[in-house]
Amino acid sequence: MKLMHTADWHLGKRLERFSRLEEQAQVLEEICQIAEQEAVQAVLIAGDIFDQFNPPTEAIQLFYRTTKRLARNGECAVVVIAGNHDSPERIAAPDPLARECGIFMAAYPDTCIEPIRLESGVEVRNTSPGYCEIILPGEDCPLRLILTPYANEQRLRTCLGFDNPEEALRDLLAGQWKKRTAHFAEQPGVNVLIAHLFMHRRDTKPPEEPEEERSILQVGGAPAVFAEALPTGLHYTALGHLHRYH
Repeated sequence: MKLMHTADWHLGKRLERFSRLEEQAQVLEEICQIAEQEAVQAVLIAGDIFDQFNPPTEAIQLFYRTTKRLARNGECAVVVIAGNHDSPERIAAPDPLARECGIFMAAYPDTCIEPIRLESGVEVRNTSPGYCEIILPGEDCPLRLILTPYANEQRLRTCLGFDNPEEALRDLLAGQWKKRTAHFAEQPGVNVLIAHLFMHRRDTKPPEEPEEERSILQVGGAPAVFAEALPTGLHYTALGHLHRYH
């Protein structure tokens, strides 16, 4: 099973009065070429698609053109989650149409991607809030995704039904991940956590974020997760923002 992980496109970003859209288009062209040359079966885009909540029209058009090309008429599954620079409403809006093309959008931690089977053989099944299985053409085992788009503390509490102020939100996330992996840990498949968050070791101090960066390290530690919180049974972890691989 061939997967491609990419994140932090920040489409529409400017350096003062200078647009970076042209060079961003060149980078996305290279990403598309690699996906085509390698016959990638699924592309996981882990947040910060845009640089701001209200990106310019040209940036939105570039995103749509790129994901459509990556999907190859539904032959390749493209999964997109929202980052801290993205408007979740904007990420969620095209889902009904995008889903028919093999592009699946997850804007909130409780997003439930609707089951669908495409003529290409790509099939989404066994879905629940923050989780889905995708059957890819030619593969006997499913691709299982735990989806954790970026969410501030209030949104996490709302989406995950969390009302215990004494428990750290990072512990809530760890508990949710373990709950979602418990029923398939011993079953054949490729298990992936795709998230937009900050991850570090418990015994290390997180580095300071640049002043120009929209903060992801908030009071309550919602998006800051310790590495040991990752559930067992994951073959691959796709992270966006200040990301590390485990």
